[in-house]
Amino acid sequence: MASTAGDVLRNNLSILSPDQVELANMLIEMEQSHLFEHWPEPGIDDDEKRAFFDQIQKLNSSYPGGLAAYIKTARELLADSKSGKNPFEGFTPSVPSGEVLTFADDNFLQYEAAGVREARKAAFVLVAGGLGERLGYNGIKVALPSESITRTCFLQHYIESILALQDASCRLVEGECHAEIPLVIMTSDDTHSRTVDLLESNSYFGMKPTQVKLLKQEKVACLIDNDAHLALEPNNKYRIQTKPHGHGDVHSLLYSSGVLKNWHEAGLRWVLFFQDTNGLLFKAIPASLGVSTTKQYHVNSLAVPRKAKEAIGGITRLTHKDGRSMVINVEYNQLDPLLRATGYPDGDVNSESGYSPFPGNINQLILEIGPYMEELTRTGGAIKEFVNPKYKDSTKTAFKSSTRLECMMQDYPKTLPPSARVGFTVMDAWLAYAPVKNNPEDAAKVPKGNPYHSATSGEMAIYRANSLILRKVHSPVLEFIV
Repeated sequence: MASTAGDVLRNNLSILSPDQVELANMLIEMEQSHLFEHWPEPGIDDDEKRAFFDQIQKLNSSYPGGLAAYIKTARELLADSKSGKNPFEGFTPSVPSGEVLTFADDNFLQYEAAGVREARKAAFVLVAGGLGERLGYNGIKVALPSESITRTCFLQHYIESILALQDASCRLVEGECHAEIPLVIMTSDDTHSRTVDLLESNSYFGMKPTQVKLLKQEKVACLIDNDAHLALEPNNKYRIQTKPHGHGDVHSLLYSSGVLKNWHEAGLRWVLFFQDTNGLLFKAIPASLGVSTTKQYHVNSLAVPRKAKEAIGGITRLTHKDGRSMVINVEYNQLDPLLRATGYPDGDVNSESGYSPFPGNINQLILEIGPYMEELTRTGGAIKEFVNPKYKDSTKTAFKSSTRLECMMQDYPKTLPPSARVGFTVMDAWLAYAPVKNNPEDAAKVPKGNPYHSATSGEMAIYRANSLILRKVHSPVLEFIV
């Protein structure tokens, strides 16, 4: 069959450009000849055949190392998945060190003042997520109202918060200050044009258009078996089936676009990553940035106290038996079995404080640009990937549906050297974390005592936080966060 498909392809090489012929040879070398099994002779569907290679070129250029690297990595990860390999084999978890802040005490105020002053050297990156279909909303999630009184949408709230931080930072600097804090928004095919429309129809919510840049994330090829054969669309033999690769792509986009290099050359020092529907986030950012600059963290993960088995990852120090160690996010469904397998028979349980000793990762990162640039220069922005195939049965030889490689933004520290300074900053959840990610039906299924993370709970959290802050404010530095 493979030779027949190869013969079919060779017969069609005359209709392809030299670059397309090169891509065809790469696919054959990577054992993807099944893609051409049903191609007709030259003269039939020639435009569709060339369009197929246009898509292949896009998939090849948008992935660090190209499509061949993607297939090679997929085979390795699929083999590990089939064999049941433990990704944390040889590692023992422990609670890492970090900074735990109490709102409005002297320590918090000192960090916050340092963070506000440093903000003029920062850039923000919004990983804009997708559509709000899970929430019963047909538009993009950043267009959702953060609360129902003013109906300020999340994107407006974020931009106005950045502008307020920009002004506050300049007020703390002697002499003239013309800082313009840049904002990058990572979009997708589903969200790009709608994000542009939302910004343009609202005059960028007061931000200069030159401060905002959109970077569109591409999808990756789907896979049909453990040999990483690429999947064709069910109804189109000239199109590869694709799915999202995950928000870890933000690192390669910042690198390949040249945006990160421009920021570095302009003298910026920090990149702050945040996600789409957390209305409290900017109340916690100044003090967290102050922690980064004071402690000189290369990576600072914002965290909140976490209930055991709550559906957010835990910030964990992993120490390998060979001496290696790293501080990373461990997903909640992996943390409990990891603890049970390494000397903690009760697994992920609450301590006497009523919370898990492992802080809850809220996927808001602060990275120092210099070390970040060095690491991305080395890796091209590639992030450690994983694969999660749904097998038809226990033999693990066939998939229920196609799968693909995925990557997560918070896995960036996995490739850092031991010398990297990686820490975290814990804030009370009432101040820092109330995402809107569950519809009412799903929120009702959340275990009693754990946060609902619905639109209603997210809105009430904003009102509650503002009330608590107004009761505790003793410093003009805090004025901009309410």
